[in-house]
Amino acid sequence: MVAGTLVQQAFVPATASAWPQRRARVVCAAQQPEGTSRRAALQQAAGLAATLLLSRAAPALADDDAPPALCDAACVADLDGHERVTTASGLQYVDIVKGSGASPPKGYQVTVDYVAMTPEGRVFDSSLEKGYPYQIRVGAGQVVAGLDEALLTMQTGGVRRLYIPGNLAFPKGLPAAAGRPRVAPSSPVVFDVKLLYIPGISDADADE
Repeated sequence: MVAGTLVQQAFVPATASAWPQRRARVVCAAQQPEGTSRRAALQQAAGLAATLLLSRAAPALADDDAPPALCDAACVADLDGHERVTTASGLQYVDIVKGSGASPPKGYQVTVDYVAMTPEGRVFDSSLEKGYPYQIRVGAGQVVAGLDEALLTMQTGGVRRLYIPGNLAFPKGLPAAAGRPRVAPSSPVVFDVKLLYIPGISDADADE
C-alpha cells in the first residue's frame, strides 16, 4: 500500500497440493489383479467411491480457510445497499460502518487495518494477515493517493471500501510474487480500511 510497501503473500489453499496424491490413489484402486474375490472387489470399489467424494469436496473445504477480511462475503453482498460516494478526484467509496468522533487532521498519525485487492478480489497486501495494524501520517504522501484522501474524511471506528482509480493507485505497479497477484502500473485497486485510532484525538474523545 505504501511506496516500497511490504506486501503480504496471498493465501494459497493447502488442499490443492493433495489432489495429485488423490488421483494416484484412484488409479491404484482401479487396477485389480486377476483372481480378486468379489468381496475384495467390493471393498476396492467402496474405497474408490470415497476417494472420489473427497476429491470433489476439496474445493469446498478450502473455502473454510478464507483469509481474514474487513468485509466478508455477507458484507460484500450487502454493498449494493449502501451509497457509493464519488469525490472530485474520481475516488469512490462506500461507508460500511460510519464510525464516530473527529476525522484526522492533515499531518496526524493514524492507526488502521486494511486489506488491498485487485478489482477481482485477489488480495495483494493485508495488515490482518500480517497480524498487526499499520500507522500512517495522513496527507503526507506515505500511502497511495486514494487511500490518503479517504482517510482524511473517515471517523474513528469507521470501515470503508475504496474503489481507487489507476491515477490514484500505484503509478509503478507492484510485481507478482508467490501467492500474490501482479498489480499493473496505474491500474485500479480496491481497499477495505478501518480507522482504529488517532493519537491525541481518540484519547481526548475517551476522556470526555
